Amino acid sequence: MIFGCDIGILAEPLLVIAYNGTGQGSLSSLLQTMSRLTIIVAATKSNGIGQHGGLPWRLSKEMAYFARVTSTAPEGRKNAVIMGRKTWESIPANFRPLSKRLNVVISHNEDYELTSSNPSTPVHLCSNLTLAVELASQADIHRRFIIGGVSLISETLNPISSSPTPCITDRVLLTRILAPDFPQCDVFIPDFLGASEEGETEWKQATHDELVQWTGFDVPAGVQEEKGVSYEFQMWLRQ
Repeated sequence: MIFGCDIGILAEPLLVIAYNGTGQGSLSSLLQTMSRLTIIVAATKSNGIGQHGGLPWRLSKEMAYFARVTSTAPEGRKNAVIMGRKTWESIPANFRPLSKRLNVVISHNEDYELTSSNPSTPVHLCSNLTLAVELASQADIHRRFIIGGVSLISETLNPISSSPTPCITDRVLLTRILAPDFPQCDVFIPDFLGASEEGETEWKQATHDELVQWTGFDVPAGVQEEKGVSYEFQMWLRQ
C-alpha cells in the first residue's frame, strides 16, 4: 500500500507537534466509547507486505484507492493515519505528510525529527500507540487508519483495553495480491485470518457491496490486473 505516490498531496510548510497525552476517566465510560481502528494494507497470499524497506510492487491504481479511502470524510472532519517511524520514512519526502489527513507517527525516540519537503499539514509525534490513539480520538476525527508497519499492525490486531483510550481493530481493508507470489518479500504480517487456538474463525469477509457502502465510493469489484500483478480489494470484519 505504501508508498510511491499519493493523490492530492499539497506542498505547504511542515508543522510537527509532539504529544504527551492527558487522557483521564473511568474505564467503564471509556469502554463505551472504545476507539475503532481500521488496518489498511496490501499483502500477498503468504502475507508478505514489503522488501528491503519498500514495496516489491508499484501499483498506481491501488495507491489511488489507498489515498481515496484514507482521505474520504464528511465535511468538517478528517481521518487519521497512524504509522510507525519506518513507514513514515518509506514515504518519499515530497509526498509527506499525507495531505487532508491527520498524520500520527509513533517513535520511541521522543527527539526524533520528522522532516519533509512538504509543509503544513500537521504531523504529530507520539511515543507509543496509546498516545497515538488518544490523539486520533479527538472530536473532528472521522476514522482512524493503521497504515504500517508490521509491528504496529501486529499490535493493533489485538484489543487494547488497559489504556486511557481503549481501542480495537474491527476492520481490515486488505488488498490481496493474488499473483505473482513475490517470494522476495522479507516482511510479513500475522495470519490474522487463520483459526484461533480454539478453532474458531475471528474474521469474516464482507461483501463487495458492504465495502462500497463503507468507503462511500465505487470500488472496482473482482480481480484487478495492473502491471502484471493480479489483486483484489477486500474488507474483513471482526466477528
